[in-house]
Amino acid sequence: MQSGGFEWLARAGFVARGLIYVILGVLAWKLAIGSGGTSADQQGALRAIAHQPFGHALLLLVAIALAGYAFWRLFRAALGHGPEGSDSSADRIAALGSGIAYAGLCALAVDILLGSGTSHKTAAGVFGWTAGTWLVGAAGVVFIGIGGYQAYRGFSRDFLEDSKTGEMDAAVRRVFESIAVAGYVARAVVLGLVGVFLVKAAVEFDPNNAVGLDGTLAKLARASYGPPLLGAVATGLVAFGIYSLADARYRRI
Repeated sequence: MQSGGFEWLARAGFVARGLIYVILGVLAWKLAIGSGGTSADQQGALRAIAHQPFGHALLLLVAIALAGYAFWRLFRAALGHGPEGSDSSADRIAALGSGIAYAGLCALAVDILLGSGTSHKTAAGVFGWTAGTWLVGAAGVVFIGIGGYQAYRGFSRDFLEDSKTGEMDAAVRRVFESIAVAGYVARAVVLGLVGVFLVKAAVEFDPNNAVGLDGTLAKLARASYGPPLLGAVATGLVAFGIYSLADARYRRI
């Protein structure tokens, strides 16, 4: 059985994830209206936290919470079950990917706290590796697959199985469900576009097309009808953040 401290860390991780997505959505909104300045990605969101009053102390708490969330996801990937439910093989694979991703975010938060200014490899730099083009293309396919899975989660509403919906009244459940669907669809759009740009870069052997989250949102802003679409995606990202904050209370741990 999981300890109270372990459950607390996992739920704190949902709060940290929610905070990051709310800030990410705000940064994307600023990009949509042409008043950007901070990169609209997870690193930009973490740096935005660090620049607030008492920001380093807050970022330290976020890093600890992200570590707890990552550890919980890796724990679920390894054991495949918790005291409040069971996981399929697909759930365990998703938990593994999520755990690794949020461990990376935790490391990034620590890197910002230490002020080391470590430079990270970009997808464009991978082109110089042996079989780098294939690696970029494969990464793109993975992103598209993850985006598709996020869309499935949103439209099928299977995320409700992970939450204690029985503890919600009807009105709370409707709001919870609506913001979650909007959030999952927004994530699907962003991750799918990242994947498309990576695959396009690999096919055309053009490193300039290999962009991350911030580059994808910037390209979306420059497209025809881009700002309104980016505004809608930004709203969805904020919705996912709010959903994560609510899930800190209702998630089955």
